[in-house]
Amino acid sequence: MIEPNEPHWVSRTAFTSVTLMFFITQAALGFALYRSVYWLAVPLVLVSSHLMHGMLIGLHEASHGLLRKSRLLNEIDGIIIGVFTFVSFSLFRAVHQSHHAHFTTERDEELWPFVCPAVSRPLRILTAVLELSASLLYTPFLFTRAFLRTGSSIRKKSVRRRICAEFALSAVVWIGILAAVALCDLWNYFLWLYLAPAFLAANMQSLRKYIEHVGLTGSTINSSTRSIVSNGWLGRLVAFTLLHEPYHGVHHRHAGLPHAKLPQFAGELTPKTPGELPPFRSYWHALWDLLRSLADPRVGAQWNAATSAAARSWPKRVERTTS
Repeated sequence: MIEPNEPHWVSRTAFTSVTLMFFITQAALGFALYRSVYWLAVPLVLVSSHLMHGMLIGLHEASHGLLRKSRLLNEIDGIIIGVFTFVSFSLFRAVHQSHHAHFTTERDEELWPFVCPAVSRPLRILTAVLELSASLLYTPFLFTRAFLRTGSSIRKKSVRRRICAEFALSAVVWIGILAAVALCDLWNYFLWLYLAPAFLAANMQSLRKYIEHVGLTGSTINSSTRSIVSNGWLGRLVAFTLLHEPYHGVHHRHAGLPHAKLPQFAGELTPKTPGELPPFRSYWHALWDLLRSLADPRVGAQWNAATSAAARSWPKRVERTTS
């Protein structure tokens, strides 16, 4: 049951606040570049990348129809964010639906290849390296793979036509942007105002995704998800600027719940069965838990069955070798 009480109006304005802070930061960064004050430009890029990460989560909220009350505005915002992240909004929505419908199973497209025991360890490690270091390029590849691969779960013709139309729109927009940048010789501004923060924001997005799920092989939401619940002001500010995404286990329990309401259900993150994880106090604590699993990145309870099968076959392989 969803509790009827409404969250504070500040929480409800998280996306608007993050967007406003982003454009203010961008204006300050542009002024710093104009005055060649690069010692100020560097920290502004870092702030801008964090806020851009928050806006990327806006794409996630829009895919659930929760970013705006107006369905039309929700779609428009999703398409705009998708254009600047090189991922079709409709494609993101379709793949993200598989993440919820087939959570951490082999059909979870968003967590490929870590949900597939058949994929070799070296390939999974290589994937992690690429995704965590060059996510601005890898993430579009991951979603495009889900669209183009043989046996794609995205079969509805109207959805596929819309995805193609959004790819075409993105190409037209970016041709126009790059042509304007080249014509006006604004490459320095393009690098500092967009490319550098976008590169960092994409990597932040992937690191957060890994923190949320990679290395967990439980069979319940709380044993397959790392959530962050901080009581400090800094932790609450981070949660606010990330649209309360740190309460990730709550989101998987109530996918249709607006982000501002997620903190109200933090009590559901308390472990109830063996193997479930309590909420972490900060992303730093959750990161340390993640790092232990990156040498063999895997996700999902299917790995337990695969490990048991391998253990049962080990004595037989030893016996044949000895013979």
